[in-house]
Amino acid sequence: MHYYIITGASRGLGKALAEELLKQPDTTVLGVSRHATIEHDRYHHQPLDLSDSTAVENNLAKVFVQWKDADSLTLVNNAGVLGEIGYMGELQNEHYSFVFTINVVVPAMLMNTFLSAYASYQVPRTILNISSGAAQRPVDGWSAYCASKAALEMLSRTAQKEQDLRSSGVRIRALSPGVIDTNMQEQIRTADEQQFSEAARFAGLHAEEQLQAPENVAQKITSWLRRLSIDEEVVLRVEMLS
Repeated sequence: MHYYIITGASRGLGKALAEELLKQPDTTVLGVSRHATIEHDRYHHQPLDLSDSTAVENNLAKVFVQWKDADSLTLVNNAGVLGEIGYMGELQNEHYSFVFTINVVVPAMLMNTFLSAYASYQVPRTILNISSGAAQRPVDGWSAYCASKAALEMLSRTAQKEQDLRSSGVRIRALSPGVIDTNMQEQIRTADEQQFSEAARFAGLHAEEQLQAPENVAQKITSWLRRLSIDEEVVLRVEMLS
């Protein structure tokens, strides 16, 4: 059985990933989010508010179960938030704590526990962190999001280097999935141009139907996950998944 742990599995790309994986008869998915929106015999749900790092810490044993029949183990840190769109100096400090907790701190905790809990397993193990093109360039109004996704990519690079030095065989990747038609895009399109100079461009992407469907991106990712390729860059873009 191939086991997948997916955060933010209740909607958007996370839900599409879970549903795509469950089409395969040899998979089990554990979704981690506040609400369950999937009903399936091989879907299990762990309700957690990922903005509450203490609650996450207290429930890690429920997430990282010892699956002795595992043929592979995969953690997908998919959950992420843009946070309030606005310029630094014009936001509450709590905004940064909220965004970094969900986008960096909790994924780091989950990665750390995954590596520890499954260190003795001799099966393919993968950690996939969903990043963003915003990790690579500054976007005004998105300071916390850009910085947190950049941190997630460096976390992925460093953790992979460590696993390589340990010869563990664990694969760790950060993937930018492109511009997807999700609730986050709805938030972006309603932003004030005084707080986000690219608002019109993102509205145009939607108007011109250039946003990717979550289901299409999920198909590419799940196909890549099953290939278990090792010889590739740590930081990937979805168009690199052939």
